[in-house]
Amino acid sequence: MLSTILTWLFSGPLDRALKSVDNAVNNETTREQVKADLAKSYLMAQASILTGRGWWFPLLFLVPAGLWFASVCVYSILFCKLCAFPQTWTIAALPAPLDQWMGAIVGSLFIGKAGGEIIARLRK
Repeated sequence: MLSTILTWLFSGPLDRALKSVDNAVNNETTREQVKADLAKSYLMAQASILTGRGWWFPLLFLVPAGLWFASVCVYSILFCKLCAFPQTWTIAALPAPLDQWMGAIVGSLFIGKAGGEIIARLRK
């Protein structure tokens, strides 16, 4: 069950690393220990980015992504064609690769925080 939760939370590079551990390690206890170490090192790397000297660098991506996401949410709730305050204007969609990137960035913010909280609670 822990493997399913971690796979759902950390898809991407960590997911590929966990799958390679499953294929390489036969002992179940060792496999779970290696997975726990991988998840710990992944979260430590994320924490070191936020606490290191370059903590501001992710803001170059997060602030525009947050502004775009917030404006889309506010528009979708209040100002769309059939909403509370209908308007004739719309918020422009991002070009093809950027819309997927912004979705991944915004999703990683929530998944990273939730994953850290879940792992911290599992250790107690």
